[in-house]
Amino acid sequence: MTSAVALLWSALAMTLIVGVRYLISSGGFALATRLKHPGLYRGLEPQMWREIGWSLASAAIYGIPAGVVAWGWQAHGWTRIYTDVDAWPLWYLPVSLFAYLLAHDTWFYWTHRWMHRPRPFRIAHAVHHASRPPTAWAAMSFHPVEALTGAVVIPALVFLIPIHVAVLGLVLTIMTVMGVGNHMGWEMFPRALVHGPVGRWLITATHHEQHHAAYRGNYGLYFRFWDKICGTDIGLGSFAAAHRRGERAAADG
Repeated sequence: MTSAVALLWSALAMTLIVGVRYLISSGGFALATRLKHPGLYRGLEPQMWREIGWSLASAAIYGIPAGVVAWGWQAHGWTRIYTDVDAWPLWYLPVSLFAYLLAHDTWFYWTHRWMHRPRPFRIAHAVHHASRPPTAWAAMSFHPVEALTGAVVIPALVFLIPIHVAVLGLVLTIMTVMGVGNHMGWEMFPRALVHGPVGRWLITATHHEQHHAAYRGNYGLYFRFWDKICGTDIGLGSFAAAHRRGERAAADG
């Protein structure tokens, strides 16, 4: 098999994996929503089909650089991904996890904030905000331009920062859970966490709900520190507000 063919197959395989991961994760959270808050997404079926369509298109865009990384790692050893846990000290495992989350969050904050400028918003980011209100299917509902900005960051990092393959899998898991959970329309974490010391720095659905409601501020992905530093943290609102759709749907159901 030539290198070009191997690269093509790697890109196709990763596109399939990203698409299946999206369907499983968003579908799982959508099912949890249906069980916990019956009727929460009532009347949003056409919107959800649009979200799924945009998300699967985004999966194809995410799959291409991921395929390049997989091919470069397995065939040529180009990346800094390692499999021998003794290659670096054990304390480096959590350090590398935090380094990736921090770098990803930084990239996301600034590109997301840029996307809210009038022209980029009109061209690209409006697709994501067309989900009113967002559902568990909306986490990857992006215009191709926005999908491209999100697709390159983790693949770029694996060429720069050493990371164990298992820690990389954990990074992708956290990215998926946070992305889907923050869009599903209800808070899965308890009040004590959301409004406690951890919640002052961690983004959850309560925090991101305010972004979708106000279209400004709360631009981060994992952490609130860039919003706090830059004066764009608009807070959590009330805990009850994050549950209002779920409570109303439960009452209607």
